[in-house]
Order: sequence, then structure tokens, then C-alpha cells
Amino acid sequence: AFFSPQVLLLACAEDLECVPGFQQKVFYIEKPFEFKEDQLVLNLKFDDCRGNNKLNFEVSNPDFTVELDGNLVALKNVSEAGRALFVHARSEHAEDMAEIFILEANEKRGALKEILKLEGNLGIPRQKRAILATPILIPENQRPPFPRLVGKVIRSEGTEGVKFRLSGKGVDQDPKGIFRINEMSGDVSVTRTLDREAIANYELEVEVVDLNGKTIDGPVRLDISVIDQNDNRPMFKEGPYIGHVMEGSATGTTVMRMAAFDADDASTDNALLRYNILRQTPTKPSPNMFYIDPEKGDIVTVVSPALLDREVLRSIPKIQQVILCWHLANYDERSTEGSGAFLFLSGNSNDFLCVFCQFQATVKEGVTGVIVNLTVGDRDDPATGAWRAVYSIINGNPGQSFEIHTNPQTNEGMLSVVKPLDYEISAFHTLLIKVENEDPLIPDIAYGPSSTATVQITVEDVNEGPVFHPNPMAVTKQENIPVGSVVLTLNATDPDTLQHQTIRYSVYKDPAGWLEINPTNGTVGTTAVLDRESPFVHNNIYTALFLAIDSGNPPATGTGTLHITLEDVNDNVPSLYPTLAKVCDDAKDLRVVVLGASDKDLHPNTDPFKFELSKQSGPEKLWRINRLNNTHAQVILLQNLKKANYNIPISVTDSGKPPLTNTTELRLQVCTCKKSKMDCSATDALHISLTLILLSLLSLFCKSF
Repeated sequence: AFFSPQVLLLACAEDLECVPGFQQKVFYIEKPFEFKEDQLVLNLKFDDCRGNNKLNFEVSNPDFTVELDGNLVALKNVSEAGRALFVHARSEHAEDMAEIFILEANEKRGALKEILKLEGNLGIPRQKRAILATPILIPENQRPPFPRLVGKVIRSEGTEGVKFRLSGKGVDQDPKGIFRINEMSGDVSVTRTLDREAIANYELEVEVVDLNGKTIDGPVRLDISVIDQNDNRPMFKEGPYIGHVMEGSATGTTVMRMAAFDADDASTDNALLRYNILRQTPTKPSPNMFYIDPEKGDIVTVVSPALLDREVLRSIPKIQQVILCWHLANYDERSTEGSGAFLFLSGNSNDFLCVFCQFQATVKEGVTGVIVNLTVGDRDDPATGAWRAVYSIINGNPGQSFEIHTNPQTNEGMLSVVKPLDYEISAFHTLLIKVENEDPLIPDIAYGPSSTATVQITVEDVNEGPVFHPNPMAVTKQENIPVGSVVLTLNATDPDTLQHQTIRYSVYKDPAGWLEINPTNGTVGTTAVLDRESPFVHNNIYTALFLAIDSGNPPATGTGTLHITLEDVNDNVPSLYPTLAKVCDDAKDLRVVVLGASDKDLHPNTDPFKFELSKQSGPEKLWRINRLNNTHAQVILLQNLKKANYNIPISVTDSGKPPLTNTTELRLQVCTCKKSKMDCSATDALHISLTLILLSLLSLFCKSF
């Protein structure tokens, strides 16, 4: 009663076999403000299923590269990388192409991602393009040397025995010779300085030809865009501008609007303009009669309505304002002046001195803000330059810890602390402050001692929290070190050196509950085994927070951060997948299933894995296992089997020192297959293991004798 051998075949074998190429071919990333030099963009996984010998990557943008481990990084800081990157990978046995699309933050991509996800699940192949020519971005006004490499065209089928050819406006059409391509490598270069205002975009064509000039691939469109630079001066369209304002108009009355034009790219800050009043002639009755909206260019009145008196001020026929317009992105020599003439307005003579005296202030250490308002007396006409005060600190401020500004409503001087003061360094400060008017004094009047004041500032001591040194703290330890091991000793000091306080330590945040700290000396120890594979560990680093508390009243607290980098040890057995396979009882292909192994540990405690079948008993061996690569093996039948369930014990061993082994049973269902339909219902009731089959065979063999 021997069963006849059958050929085994997995229904899902195609999904489990190694498919050469990129594991993921399309990526979508959000455009950052800038790609940082050597910073990881994403990781590309390429496998030719035969060891990746002589693997080489090419990127369509020369400012990026792919390292041997598949990490895509920028070679320098890149602010403009275009809309897409193409990566071509080639080894001795396979080649493939990956596409990285760069999306703005507000772009909708959910629907497209779902479509691509569905295509991947159905196994729909993506169309392969022979020539990849991504758009190239070039800043205008680049300086020599030229030619300068700006991009790269890639041919997925290699460049041996072929040449690249570039054509179009800027190559072989006027203006000729601006761009050229390396016939062998596909590198695209620019040969001279570009001007966006002359030509903003170039539409070229690239093709691949054989050595006789016959076209093999293409042509493919290559777009080159010129990035705008701030190289155009804003211009006023008209001038001078004439405005009129009624006497007695309220403060804030709009008089007129100035408008300037800029030839730079309107979608960038290079064409975003701002306005300011540069000077006024005459400067009486006030040097600041008007205000201009820096964005809109609207000019409005800012003086009191009482100063807009036509009958009193008829001696001044007009007031001329010189307006300055500049780029928001670059306030430099590329600015433009425009003139506007406004009807009359009168002035006031500055013939009275402003007078003030001594002041005192108290401030707590570590606090910033206004600490005292300095009052000043001036009998000139309020709301004029002859009355408005200008304060300045002329002594006692070597560390620039103080600033003073004029309150426009009250004319008071607002003295502020802008850098926190330290009681332990200095408990007292004395400032000498001078006050003047916006308008110069009339002849025969000069500023005297009454136009200066002394400010005595007392700093109050505040209980400051202890400070950790350094912060954050970093240490490296192996995972699985014995419980009770010392990690390190924290060091915190109290800034209040004059108070002679003690410091106690405590744990603030310990997500995994692995640590403890000596409250007196700050020694950190372990209360549990450190596990690098724990979900509380990120990028091999475990982070905990500690507190240092002084003995003040009330006590003050400082927080310190500890980063523990955990080194991997071989403490995880490898796992095997899949554990279930189904085959047809009449299958002819004896290759049953491709098995994979994974390990939570890091290299070298993972692959290459060793796959073995447990010892097979009986007169015949039913299957064997063949290693495919470092992580996969294939189970092959040596003879056909009857319809039943079989449990195949398979052991997998990692490369750690010492190595760890895990034995897993692969459940194999032999099913009836008719008209492409698989029926495994009967096998579920059989539950025949390899051991039971061998026992049955042995029993039948004995009875025959």
C-alpha cells in the first residue's frame, strides 16, 4: 500500500520568487525647502536575485547620487531639483529604472497613489522608457568658468556603440551653441551666461543614434528652465506724482498711490516691491508729514489735523516727498527713487529744550521687557519733530543688555532689558541716557546737562534651575547588559552660586522603565534588560529625561536629556516565511516553494542564513532544500505525493556569533486540481504529517512479512 509520488507546485509561487529589479519603482516625496548636503532623501532597494555584482546607479540630476546601500542623497544643498528624478540601476545580471516625483505640499496625490498601488498588486508592468530626460533648472547670470554641467540624459539600455544627439533652439538653432551634450555619457552642459528676461525656457530634443548617425531611440523632449535672479531695478511708470489733501483732514487720510514696475519673475520675491519715504523737502513743519504703505504704495497723512491749516501755512506752496522703492528679496543698489508733490503745509520752530532727570528701576534676573518709562518735559508744539524725543544710551551698557525707544503717543522713553541679566554677575547697573529732538535746535540754543538722565537699576536674585553639562548627554552601551549596570553619571550645577544649594536627581521620563538614578550623585543604572529591538528605541537610540532639583524655596528644576545608543547583539532567532503552501497533486514542476528568512537583529547577526531540512526517516527521501541567496531557499520534491497534508520541519540559522537557530514546520497541502480549480477540502480532514506517513509505511512493510 505505497502512495505514488506527485509533483508539487505552489499556487502563489510567482509572488514568492525573487523578481530582479527595484522592489518599488515609483516614489512620491514632498518638496522640502532645501535638499541638504549628504542628507538622506529616500532608500532605493534593488536586487538582481544573484548577489548584485558590479551594481552601479545613475541619477538624472548631477546634484544627487545613490550610494551602494541604495541611499539617495544630495551632493550639495539644492533648492531647486525639478519635478522628478530618475535612477537607473545596472548589475551583471539585471537593470531597472526608478522614478521619484517631487510634489508641492498642497498637491493632491491620494487618488494617483491608490491607482499605482492597485497596479502593483495586480502585477501590471510599467512601460519602460529607453531615454529619460528630466527637466533642467539653471539660474540666470551664472559666472564663468564655462562650460558648466547642468543635467544628465540617461538611456536605460546602455550607451555602448551609440551616441546622444541634442537639437533645438539654443543648440543648432539661434541662439546657437548655448547647450551641448556629451555624446558618450549624456551629460548636458551650458556654455554661457543665461538671461531669463531674454529667454525663460528652452525646449530641446534629445535622441540616441548609432555610430553612422541613424536614430535608434527618440527624439525625447528636454525642457530647460531659467531660474530668475534679482537683476532688474524697479521702475516708476510715471512721475512726478501730484497729490492733493484738504486742510483739516483727519490723520490717516489717503492722499495718493505710488506704483512701480519690475521686470523680474512676478511669481518670485524678486518682483515683490516695497516702498518707503526717503526724504521730504522742506522738512518743516515736520520732517514726517506723511506715511507710505510699504506694500500698496498708498501715501497717507500722519500729522494732527490742526497742522493742515491752509490759511496759516499759505507761505509753503508745496511739500515734495522722495519715495524709495526696492525689492523685498534684496534691499541694495537695485532701488529706485520717485517724486511726489503735495500741496503746502506749515511748520513749527524747535526753540525749547526737552528736560528730564534721574530714575530708578528694579528687575528680576532672567526677565526681559520694559522696566521703566522715562518722562521728559518739552514746551514745543506736540506731535511735531521739535517735540518728539529721541533717546539714546551713552554709557553703562557695554553688553548691549538694554535698549530704549520712544513711545509715540506719550513721548516717554521706554527702557527695556533685551538680554536677561544675571544677579550673580552684577546686582547693580547705572545707565546714562541722553534725549534730543527729531528736529535740530534753532541757533543760540544748545543741549545741556538737563537733557541727560541717570537710571539706577537693581537686579533681584531669582532661584534658577540647575543646568546639566552637557545637555543632551550621549552614551553607547550594548543591549542585554546585566541588570544593575552603570550607564553614566549625570552632572548638573546650580547657577545660584551665592545661595549654596544642594541638588537632587530623579527620573522624569523613562518610556520603557529601564533606568534608575541615584538621587544624590546622579549615577544612572539599569533596572531591566536594554533591548535594541524595543518599540521605544528609534534608530538604535533610547531617550530618557531626568530632573535636577535644587533646595531653594520654592525649589527650581532643570531638565536633562540622555541618549543611549544601543549596540546590537545576536539575541533574536531568525523567522521563516511562508509557513503554508498549496500544490496540485498532478503538478509537473517539482519546485514547491521559495522560503525567506528575516531577523530583527542587525548585520552581521542576520544573513547569510543557513537553511536545512530536519533528518528524513524511511526508505526514501521526499524533498530537499536548495539555497538561492543569502536570505532565500527553495523546497523541491524528489517524488510525487498523494493528496494529503504534510508538515516539513525546516531549520534556519543566522550568522551571529554564536549563531541562533529556529526550526519551523512548513505545512504543505497537496490538493486536487481540475480545470484550473484547486480543491483542498479533503486534505483539511486528513492532517497527515510526515511522521504518520512514515509510521504507516513501516507498519505495512512489517505485515507483508
